[in-house]
Amino acid sequence: MAYIQLPEFEEMSPAIQDKARPILEKTGKLGEIFKLLALDEKVYFATDTMIQKYLLDETTLSYDIKESIALLISLENGCKMCVDVHKSIAKMLGMSEERIEEVLKGVDSMDSNEAEKALLNFCIRASKKDNYKVTKEEIDNLKKLGWSDVQIVEAVAITGYFNYINTLSNVFGLE
Repeated sequence: MAYIQLPEFEEMSPAIQDKARPILEKTGKLGEIFKLLALDEKVYFATDTMIQKYLLDETTLSYDIKESIALLISLENGCKMCVDVHKSIAKMLGMSEERIEEVLKGVDSMDSNEAEKALLNFCIRASKKDNYKVTKEEIDNLKKLGWSDVQIVEAVAITGYFNYINTLSNVFGLE
C-alpha cells in the first residue's frame, strides 16, 4: 500500500483522465504508479513523454534491448513492481517468457552476443551512484563493439528513466 494518498480517477485532472480512460477500459484498473504520477499534471506528462519516446516509439535500439534494460535496472534497483510490470510489457512487445526469465537471471546468463552483453552491463554500471566514474574508455569500448553514439545515449537515457521511476515506486511504497 502506498505511503501517500493516491488519487482515484474522479480526482484526476481532466487531461489525465483522458489518458486514464483507455487504460481503465482495457484493464479495468489504474496502477499505483499511474496514480502517483497523476498527483501532478506536469510530472505526469513529462513522464508520459519519456515513456512514449524512450520505450514505445521505434528508436535505434530494439524493443528487446529496451525491455532488457527495463528489467535489469528495475531488478538492480529492487523494484519488484517495475519488474512485474515490465515482464508484461516485454511479452506484449514480443519477448518470449524464456527470454524474460533469461534476462532476469542476469546479463552473464543471457544467450546474447558480446556487444549486447557489454551494452547491458554498461547500463547497469550507469545506473549506480558512482556513475560519474564512467570513463571515456568504457564508452569507446562500446563503440568498438558497434554501438553508435546515439544508441549509447539512448541506452543511458532509458537507464536514467528507470532509476527515476524505480525511485518513485520504492520511496512511496508502491505495489
